[in-house]
Amino acid sequence: MHPTAAPPSRGFSRRTLLVASSVGVAVLAAGCTSSPDEREQVTGRQADELAAQVGVQEALVAAYTAAGAAEPALAAEVADLAAQAGEQLDRLRAAAPGATSSAPASDAPPAGGARAWLRGQVAAAATSHATACVGQSGARAALLGSIAAGLRGQDGRLA
Repeated sequence: MHPTAAPPSRGFSRRTLLVASSVGVAVLAAGCTSSPDEREQVTGRQADELAAQVGVQEALVAAYTAAGAAEPALAAEVADLAAQAGEQLDRLRAAAPGATSSAPASDAPPAGGARAWLRGQVAAAATSHATACVGQSGARAALLGSIAAGLRGQDGRLA
């Protein structure tokens, strides 16, 4: 008796795979070439708020410098945090190309209390960025939210 051959499995035919892949490519191409969303249009108010956040970050970078000058051991300890704050400032400046330097001179930290003073400066900047994030949209909101979260992490390291 001849063994009965099992029917061939009915997977995807070549034709089905070709149609599915061409539909997928068409959907992908349409998504990549769509026009910008209206939410991505920057209003004058949003541009002003983002420019103000550049000033907040400039003040924070100046605070790191002032705290380091007051307590050199602290400067060495937080050098990576200061560099991170500088990189965040660069990203903010790139996102707000019309922003001008407007950071007021940073107050000097109290003698022996530079760490606590700096922690307060970091927390204030994080709160400012998080608050401004709500008024932004798209990439600008993501940038401010990311910087605020990073500064919250710095605040924790300074504790």
